[in-house]
Amino acid sequence: MQDDNAGQGKANFDHIYNKPDPREYFRVLAELDYQIPQQAQPVFAALLAARKHQARHEHGRTVLDVCCSYGVNAALLRCDLSMADLVRHYREPSLADLSPAALVAADRSFYAEHRHANAPRIAGLDVATNAVEYGRRVGLLDDGLVENLETQSPSAQLIEALGDVGLVTSTGGVGYITERTFDGLLRVIPSRRRPWVAVFVLRMFSYERIAETLERHDLVTEELPDTTFPQRRFVSTHEQDTTLAAVRARGLDPTDREEQGRFHACFYLSRPASDVAAVPLTELVSGLTFTAGAGNGRGS
Repeated sequence: MQDDNAGQGKANFDHIYNKPDPREYFRVLAELDYQIPQQAQPVFAALLAARKHQARHEHGRTVLDVCCSYGVNAALLRCDLSMADLVRHYREPSLADLSPAALVAADRSFYAEHRHANAPRIAGLDVATNAVEYGRRVGLLDDGLVENLETQSPSAQLIEALGDVGLVTSTGGVGYITERTFDGLLRVIPSRRRPWVAVFVLRMFSYERIAETLERHDLVTEELPDTTFPQRRFVSTHEQDTTLAAVRARGLDPTDREEQGRFHACFYLSRPASDVAAVPLTELVSGLTFTAGAGNGRGS
């Protein structure tokens, strides 16, 4: 699902995104204090709770995680585990020398032991075949879908999986995927079953074209105001400088955010207008504690 020009200015981590298991992924990203899945978990959980209490959405209980990688968001939503727990797990000396197949067997038991009794059903979508297969084999993903909606239309398998989707999530996709992916998804979901679309977006990237695409599918986009979410530390001065230039070019102030050495993301939720009118985004996530910061603004 990657645009040829997407993600420019960010460090390239392709070498860790599609291995047979996530040990290297967690090793590398833990060194950069990668935390956006942990930041996102309470937000997604609150949205799932809200959907559950809407009787008319009783058939939309599946979460579709776009750019799911190894199923990290799924692990945090389905299990009593934190990002720190996952890092500790994959640093266990007893796991270091296991073959990928043996690790899959061990992880299947590990995640089953920690799974919530009412864990949501989660489908994962990504172009990384090995990562998606890992997530499916260890039980984090109920469906693992390897497709590139930037260049292709959804397959029959994906269309079938989308039939019960009530919430679409993404924590690191925008910048690699564009409005083409979201349009491809929503074109094959019946209008009477429009899902909510919940996306964390680095401030260096505009969400405007995606929001416009979602609006054409009758979804109204709200941004969580006055709030940003730290993603990870920059890997180099070059990466930080490139990001600062992109943030400033969008008319945003990086003071106390990107200038302090970390990517920051904003959160967007897109829903049918009737849902927005019934309960605003700020009310949906009331009671959660966030990092204060300047927001994007939809048109910025």
